[in-house]
Amino acid sequence: MPLQKNDAILFDHNHDGIDRRGFLKCMAWAGTGALCVLEGGVLSSYALDDPARIAKAARGELSFVQISDSHMGFNKPANTDVVATLKAAVGKINALPVPPEFILHTGDISHLSRLEEFDTVDQILKSAPTSDIFFVPGEHDVLEDNGKQYLDRYGKDTKGAGWYSFDKKGVHFVGLVNVMNLKAGGMGSLGLEQLEWLEDDVRHLSKSTPVIVFAHMPLWNIYPEWGWGTDDSAQALSYLKRFGSVTVLNGHIHQTMQKVEGNVTFHTATSTAFPQPHPGAAASPGPMKVPAEQLRSLLGVTNVSYVRKHHALALLDSTLE
Repeated sequence: MPLQKNDAILFDHNHDGIDRRGFLKCMAWAGTGALCVLEGGVLSSYALDDPARIAKAARGELSFVQISDSHMGFNKPANTDVVATLKAAVGKINALPVPPEFILHTGDISHLSRLEEFDTVDQILKSAPTSDIFFVPGEHDVLEDNGKQYLDRYGKDTKGAGWYSFDKKGVHFVGLVNVMNLKAGGMGSLGLEQLEWLEDDVRHLSKSTPVIVFAHMPLWNIYPEWGWGTDDSAQALSYLKRFGSVTVLNGHIHQTMQKVEGNVTFHTATSTAFPQPHPGAAASPGPMKVPAEQLRSLLGVTNVSYVRKHHALALLDSTLE
């Protein structure tokens, strides 16, 4: 059954009226993967065991992949081999019916901002079917030097702490940075300079232009008690209200959640490293150990396709099983 406008897929731990049916549907997607097609403001889902329909939906005018939270260097019991699971994610990308034009990595490339961690990720991604890869930093990528090493490596032609935009086949992409000066357990923040840049960046665009925003921390308040949100996201989103189609892609929470609010579809990606508990299901967020045979079912990648003539955006979440 299609999701109707303003339906949300998230948790109702605070009993704030969020649809629990959406939560159950999201958990099914997180465990098995699904193709989600956005058309006219309505999302429909298709099971991953229907390869013909998946292949047809993936053959849009623009197809790309989101990966997130590779946490290279992590070696705790939640996943003692993050190299292997990142390689599995790249294998998943290589097996897609249509090769993606590029990859978005939505942060926490590394676990401790170390040179060798970035080097390892770069080396693994060389085996992906595209060399065109766009990054935004996670908080783990700016731990040691306030992001200098990240910017030296990935921040060419970016502004400020690494924000930027680009266009692909009629779609406008905006990479935002909301992890600087982050306090433990605190919400993300964009800051005045970046907000002013964003307002100016989209000012010249036609309202019919599809806009895809990507950042590390969610731009909707999923669970403020754990810092799962961005303080000034409402201001950023206000600059995007006039557009007919806006998609916001994030990482950070290591699980798939989705919400449709007006013209905006919010979508968070799973990690390629380790899962985290559902909001409020543990005393705090952090690496969650699961039985070894379940781990790869909770890790994955997201494939996104855009079809101009149908004004459709398809989101395909695929696990590493």
